[in-house]
Amino acid sequence: MGILCGFASESGGHLAYLSRGLRITFYPTLKNLGIRAGMRYSKVYLESFGYHLPHQVVTTAELEERLLPLYKELHVPPGQLEAMTGITERRFWEPGYSVTQGALEAAKKALAKTNVKPEEIEVVIYAAVCRENFEPASACHVAAGLGVSPNASVFDLSNACLGVLNGIIDIANRIELGQIRAGLVVSCETSREIIDTMIERMLADRNMETFKSSLATLTGGSGAVAVLVTDGSFGKDYRRKLVGGTTQAAPQHHGLCKWGMAPAAFDFAATAPAAAMGHMLNLARQFMSTDSVSVLKHGVDLGLRTWRNFLHKFGWASDLIDKVICHQVGTPHRDTVLKALGIDRAKDYSTYPYLGNIGTVSLPLTAALAEERGFLKPGDRVGFLGIGSGLNCLMLGIDW
Repeated sequence: MGILCGFASESGGHLAYLSRGLRITFYPTLKNLGIRAGMRYSKVYLESFGYHLPHQVVTTAELEERLLPLYKELHVPPGQLEAMTGITERRFWEPGYSVTQGALEAAKKALAKTNVKPEEIEVVIYAAVCRENFEPASACHVAAGLGVSPNASVFDLSNACLGVLNGIIDIANRIELGQIRAGLVVSCETSREIIDTMIERMLADRNMETFKSSLATLTGGSGAVAVLVTDGSFGKDYRRKLVGGTTQAAPQHHGLCKWGMAPAAFDFAATAPAAAMGHMLNLARQFMSTDSVSVLKHGVDLGLRTWRNFLHKFGWASDLIDKVICHQVGTPHRDTVLKALGIDRAKDYSTYPYLGNIGTVSLPLTAALAEERGFLKPGDRVGFLGIGSGLNCLMLGIDW
């Protein structure tokens, strides 16, 4: 009697039949089998979530009241912003609030739910779009506040609204390789400053072009979140097992949504070259510009491509996925994406109507709230469907 044995990998495999010294060898590859190796995990768990929200609630009607002079000039009836986005309100931090402090508060709440001690955290990643300084890494403030080990890797990661999901993958890879047992990814976003800036600009420009490109900015919200990722060895509750993930990109659309610093008008000729850059930075102001129609169109195309890859990679069927948590943009985005992907709206949990779009914070915060309120239950097969400007798309599969 012979023995059939073997293995396969992306680079190649070995399949052998052994019988009385006879060896017949075949070398398949996972690509030949129609499967792409990549983000698959066997010992990674989303141990806990922590979040921290501002107390100040700002309604969409309040923002529109500030824009009344513009609405009258452009003949825009009040109520359009909520009608177009489905967002009733969002939160603002108080003026001058430290985003790193918000991230630290969320991190403390995540740790308080577990047996993991700060000194056992071996990676701290700050993954927000918003940060207070170009350097040092904002993660350093959080790590110092928690009291993590000096042997920990502490750094920032930036990828638009996908930052936290990318941070989860970074930590998961280290755990799967046996390098660490636990890591923490944190984020804190603030929308007060950019919304105030863009309302001021809209009132100054008073034209339809600025109005259209600034509408997405007004959907922004504020909040902080932390996700503790472990190898499951800190307790007996093996919950929220990360099965894996898949990513796709459409970088040719990188110009559709931008948030950055725009230099004010400046007379270079009248300024010494050595001082010019410093003056430019002092005069620079935040700006945000979004081509919402194109972002939705190309984002849905990218999301569908990623979704098909996601289902194929894990051998999952769309109707066998129990729940999904999406990036929180607004009603048109949610409805269009779910329809394109063939997902029943009853499987989705949304927070954008009362929290707005909090960038990197939105998806993990929504998952935390969905679990707290009994929407995500033990045993659920859950998809995290993330997308960010760039365009990039990242989807994770979790056995809740």
